[in-house]
Amino acid sequence: MAQGRLTLMDPPIEDLLDKVDSKFTLVALGALRARQVNAYYNSLGEGLGRVVPPQVASVSGKPLSIAFEEIAASKATYVRVDPEELAAEAEAELDVAELEVAELEVVEAEVVEAELIAVEGELVEAVADAVVAEETSEDEDPAAG
Repeated sequence: MAQGRLTLMDPPIEDLLDKVDSKFTLVALGALRARQVNAYYNSLGEGLGRVVPPQVASVSGKPLSIAFEEIAASKATYVRVDPEELAAEAEAELDVAELEVAELEVVEAEVVEAELIAVEGELVEAVADAVVAEETSEDEDPAAG
């Protein structure tokens, strides 16, 4: 006679827990992958092809069952990110952003300086024109003074 399972869940929860570090990780990974499988089935007619199709042949058509079967077959995995590594990446991104801001400030300062030089040149020309105009008006009208 065939060996019956003691549980209705296939694959058994014990097999799934052996693939992850905690039941919380199992729930999160299963839910994430089930959403991806569901999105794949929903986008079939649209031809988008951005979501990875199911990685196992499953008797069940339910996304969560497919996700659990993928976890049991080690097709769906997770990577635990080190907090120190995340902090180092964030710090590196912050340094890059600060450099970009500093470069923008230098460029803006150069633009402002160029604009000031242009305005200064225009003012010098205007004053020179005014002086020349004043001198020519004095030369033309000597009897009026």
